[in-house]
Amino acid sequence: MNKTVELNSSPDEKTPQLKARNASRMAEISRPHFDAAYEEGLMGVSCRVLDNRRIEIATSGKEVIDYTRCGYLNLDSHPKVLAAAKDLMEEIPSTHFSVARTRLAAEPLVRLEHTLTKLFDVNGVVVFPTVAAANMGALPLLAAGLFTGGEKPLIAFDRFAHVTLQYHIPVLREETEVIVIEHNDLEHLERLCQSGRKVAYVGDGAYSMGGAAPVRELRALQDKYGLFVYLDDAHGISVVGKHGEGFVRSQLDGLDENTIVAASLGKGYGAAGGLLMLGTKHIENSIRRYAPTYGFSCAPNIAAVGAALASAEIHLTPELHKLQHALRNNMKLFDNLVPTETSGSELPIRIVRIGNEEAAIAKGKHLLQQGHYASVVFFPTVPRGQAALRMSLTAAHDPADILDLSLMLKSSDVHLDSGPTAAELQPALAV
Repeated sequence: MNKTVELNSSPDEKTPQLKARNASRMAEISRPHFDAAYEEGLMGVSCRVLDNRRIEIATSGKEVIDYTRCGYLNLDSHPKVLAAAKDLMEEIPSTHFSVARTRLAAEPLVRLEHTLTKLFDVNGVVVFPTVAAANMGALPLLAAGLFTGGEKPLIAFDRFAHVTLQYHIPVLREETEVIVIEHNDLEHLERLCQSGRKVAYVGDGAYSMGGAAPVRELRALQDKYGLFVYLDDAHGISVVGKHGEGFVRSQLDGLDENTIVAASLGKGYGAAGGLLMLGTKHIENSIRRYAPTYGFSCAPNIAAVGAALASAEIHLTPELHKLQHALRNNMKLFDNLVPTETSGSELPIRIVRIGNEEAAIAKGKHLLQQGHYASVVFFPTVPRGQAALRMSLTAAHDPADILDLSLMLKSSDVHLDSGPTAAELQPALAV
């Protein structure tokens, strides 16, 4: 796939803008591997959900243990969360409040935003149907200078920022200059800040293929230069923090006018939707008035709002800590049994490197035959030649199943060495 941007450019260098994407070439390269993965039953799987992170494959009736869903704390199957989704559907006689929120908002949704604002101890929270919609709403406003006092910032994307962030680069370039820098390259970022321009950094909090943002170091650059930081913490929410505030928020004393944290109400949180944690009322007002996915789209469905309210209640109880502890125990067990480049991370994604795409598909098929369903990832999710098995560990996985998985990984001759770093395995287009 063509390189998307000049990685080492600076705001003073007059290099030509390269294409932000080349979908036809990406499809040409990846099509054989997608075809093989679908043919082997590793993608597009229809299933019925069972207990303890097990699923039944609809086409075959085979029961397998699922490591693909990101319900890290099993809150997506919690009885209180499920019951609250049904109850709110009965309270509000509408499956979907189909109106722009600049006109009407169902009271439970307003209550949810207030609840999350207090839960995560921020100045404001705006909820969206998805994290992608949250990013789509906020990033163009950042580029236009609405969050930075009218000054359009130079925007530096982390090379491994999620595709739902990088997808917007061509749109943002209509407003301001956008470059991509190497993963967690704080030296390059500081040089940009020293140029005298307002700089905004966009990346993930917890990366979907392992690794995380250097949150405290970024805060230091904020304090020194006024750097604006926009981090998508979709995979960090709930699994980290006293009240599940996430990987990013748990490392910050508070959010100010130079910080936005996007997060998921799915994944670890256990409901559905996305959100933005905001540091000022001005930024919140700008989003509610000008974000296209707020003013010209609809809110999360009513069942999702009910589920999110119930999950918020659980986040305030000792049960959250018990679930976080169970998750950490399962991660520690996996790391002891299967050493990988993501071992020791406090975040629940584990990557087993294979390298060759055909070999990765074969390993994934072998695991599935043995009752373990893991994600096989290859280009464009990861760079070419760095195919891998990706496993999302949860609090609900049985330790005996993790032990069996480790034996299957070893019996299938998966190459388990320290290999490249987690950063080297980051996605070109992550999912």
